[in-house]
This record gives sequence, C-alpha cells and structure tokens, in this order.
Amino acid sequence: MNSKSSIFFLILNKKYRFGIFFVKNLLQICFSEDFIIFKKIVKSIKKLFTEKNMSKLRLRAQELRNIGYENARIIQTAMMLCGKHLKTSPKEEVLATLTTLRSKPNDFLEDKVLGKVAEMLLAHSIETPNYDGKSFILNQNGVPYTTFGAENIEEGAIKQLEIAVRLPISVAGALMPDAHQGYGLPIGGVLATEGAVIPYGVGVDIGCRMCLSVFDIAPEHLTKKQKNFVALLMEHTNFGSEKDFPIMTDHEVLENPLFAQNPFLKNLQHKAARQMGSSGSGNHFVEFGVVEIKEKDAVLGLKEGRYVGLLSHSGSRGMGAAIANHYTKIAMETCLLPTEAKHLAWLDMANANGQEYWAAMNLAGDYASACHEVIHAKIARALGEKPLKIVENHHNFAWKEIINGRELIVHRKGATPASEGELGIIPGSMTAPGFIVKGKGQLSALQSASHGAGRRMSRTQAIKSTTQAALKEMLKKHDVMLLGGGLDEAPQAYKDINEVMKSQQNLVEILGSFLPKIVRMDGSTPKNKR
Repeated sequence: MNSKSSIFFLILNKKYRFGIFFVKNLLQICFSEDFIIFKKIVKSIKKLFTEKNMSKLRLRAQELRNIGYENARIIQTAMMLCGKHLKTSPKEEVLATLTTLRSKPNDFLEDKVLGKVAEMLLAHSIETPNYDGKSFILNQNGVPYTTFGAENIEEGAIKQLEIAVRLPISVAGALMPDAHQGYGLPIGGVLATEGAVIPYGVGVDIGCRMCLSVFDIAPEHLTKKQKNFVALLMEHTNFGSEKDFPIMTDHEVLENPLFAQNPFLKNLQHKAARQMGSSGSGNHFVEFGVVEIKEKDAVLGLKEGRYVGLLSHSGSRGMGAAIANHYTKIAMETCLLPTEAKHLAWLDMANANGQEYWAAMNLAGDYASACHEVIHAKIARALGEKPLKIVENHHNFAWKEIINGRELIVHRKGATPASEGELGIIPGSMTAPGFIVKGKGQLSALQSASHGAGRRMSRTQAIKSTTQAALKEMLKKHDVMLLGGGLDEAPQAYKDINEVMKSQQNLVEILGSFLPKIVRMDGSTPKNKR
C-alpha cells in the first residue's frame, strides 16, 4: 500500500478496531482504479461506522450515583444489563429510565431487562431499614416442630425453620417434604404464631395458588385437536412482562374499598387492573392435561374415568410483591431481631400496621383468586364447556385458626392447607403427574401439606445442568408440548413427586391424578437459553 493508504489503515484500525486483514482488503479495493467499487466500499464503511457509533452505550458508575444509586453491586448489575440489552439506546433515555426505576422499583419487577435491578433495590431497602422500634432476642430452645420427608430436605431449609421456632411469638411449626431454602421461612415451612403476623413468613407472591377445572371431554382430543388447545392457551393467557391483554378484564375485586382507604394500595390499583387474568414468570403455568379418577369420592364428586383438565399456577402478580416488600420494611423498622432472624420481623396484630398488612394480604389473596377465575372462565367459554368440578387451593398466606383452643396465626409459605376433608391439587413438574388430594387434618403438620414437588436445584444449577436439546428430548419422551418455559424449570430441577407424596401419606389422601400434556409458561427470560 502507498503512504496515504497506510495512514488511513492506521486510523481505521485504531479508532474502530476492525480486523487487520479486513481493513487491508478494503483499502486495496478503495485505492484501486475501479471507481464504482470504490464508491460502494465508501458507502459500506460509512454504514459500519454508523453502526459502531450507535452501539456505544457507556455508562459510568458515577453517573448512576448522581441519580441516587448507592450500592456497588446494584450499580454494577445495572451497568451490565444496560450495556448488554440497551446498547443502542441514547444515554439520556437510559439514565431517565434508571432514575424512574430508582424511585419506583415495584413498577419494574416484571421488566425483561431491568427486573433484576428492581428486585435488588427492593431487597436493599429492606436490608437497611431506618430502625425505630423494639429489640427482641431468640429463645434458647425452640417450640416443637415436625419434619416430613427429612431425608430429601436440604440442611439450609431445616436451619431456617429451627430459627423461626425460636421466635418469642412462635407456638408450633412444621416442615413439608417439598421444603427448600428461602427468605425468612423456608419454602414448605409452616409456622403458628400468637398475636403477630410475619410478612416474609407469608412470602412475596401472596396468595399464590393452584386451580384445576375438570371438563367432560375425552383426553384423546388433546392429541387429535392439539392445535385448537394450543390456540386457546396462546389467546387467553399472558405471562410475566408480556404485553397486556388488548382489553382489560373487569372484576369486582378491583372495586374493593381498601384501594380507596389505603393510599399505598391505591397506587397499586391501576397496575392490578392491567394484570388481571395474567400469570407470573418463573414456575407459573397454565396447562391442559389428563385427569384420571379411579374411584368416586363423595367430597370431590367426580365419577371414575378420564377427563381433560385445565390447571393453573400463579399468584398476586406485582401487587402482592409490592405489599410484601412494603410491610416487611415496616416490620424490620419496628421489630429488631438478630441477624440470622431479621427476615422474620413481625407486625403486632393489635397495632395499626399489623391490621393494615392483614387487610392488604387478604386483598392480594382475593386478587390472585380472581386472576385464576378469569383465566378459567375465558377458556371454558372458548371451549363451550362448563367445568364438572373446580378445585382451588393456595399457599404463601396466613390464616387465623383455632388450635388446641387458642387462636393462632398459621403461616404457610409454599405449603397448603390440608384440614380434614379439604380438597387440593399438588402438581409435580411439566413431565410428572400432579395429584388431587383431600386433607386428613393432621395436627402435627398444623393441618398442612406440600404445595408441589419442591425444587432440588436452584435456577442457576438447573440452567447449568442441562441443554435445550436435552429438555426437548425429555418432553418428547413424555409426550408433552411446552410453550415458553426455560431450562430453570426443567423437570430434573424438581424432587420426585412420588417420593414427596409418600412422605405425606398421613397428611393427605390421593383422590386422582393430573398428567400435563400442553404446558404454557413465561418464555421471555434470556438467561434460560443455552
């Protein structure tokens, strides 16, 4: 190359970091005598320069500190996610979005890109409360508790319950066979307290539940008319941060006077209306499958036979999460506990904060139930069928119950009520059966049962342990169609549901089974793709 082209080469390669041989080839053509090729190459280089410049979003940590971000981990996560997913967006717009996120993290919990930052902001606000209350110490010895299926429960979950039963408000506890570690109470933990409610003993997704509709349709139709059933799920369900339904669904729960009475709840009303009839992300689903009843039960009321079932699992969406985080922060500001128990801070039921939370929790539970009601009503209407039976049971909730003559607050986090004769549905995984059950009212379990199979792997472990190809092969083997979903929900991430049921045979009676066939879940999480 001549001296002019050499200088041009050095400038290009230094400024834009193109490959050396790529630039050399371009320059050889550019400085050739072919003017037409020269013009084309100049045009291509201009286009490349433009694309390169567009993709240079560079946020600095100080810029995030200037708009109110303080925690280094949160700043690092925000910079990483914005650099990866918003790299072509103008910096001013990104900083404006991050400013809004900083002040209103609850509005971003379902955001595909910034949802993780919203979660971290909320968790950080809870971790650093402005304490203005009373200090408590744990009892040296905890109240009695019973563990079911201990051989399949991780040590961390057991330790969490052992801390919980040492609270001065605790009366009794139990650990279900699907238990695994969580925040505050473990998932699958049951805790009875007196005169106080623990927001993180209820959980974040308040009133999350299962709902099963059983239709008088031959299961063979799920195969013969598979496209029709798929279309029903795609049209009438919505997950995670997907676009809202084109027409909002009205429901009487949205007119609850609590929205007007409590300014905090009032701010959640519009979002609750937009999300009515939708489902969350993670392990939430709506699926068609085969219900099998081997013997008629007087309480269930279904004849022996095989039916088409519609099963849904979801909770109170953004509203429940906002309520949980808001009142947990209040609890931690008024109830100081040792570090290992800090997420178990409680609200006194005799005080305004406790009564406020109790009312908000029940509203979130009613809202979760309404979402399932809307989903099942829409699909039943589209099917042109009326359900023979609807079975619904919830977890992540607290109940006032009389136990041994005392009114107690029974928290069931990832556990479901199983009083004598009470119906429920306990799902397995996307390829494993679930079970329709009837409670036996076992007091040692505080009249509770598991809410599912329970995870045996964290989401990160599940993603690392398998591939999309392996998941597809497993789904094919079990004749299951998956719409959405991800590797974090792969079947092997869950415990063996049959082992879980064996561990709680004294808690529930099995009345029937549900085998998934067409499963819809949220499919928007990029990290699940491998």
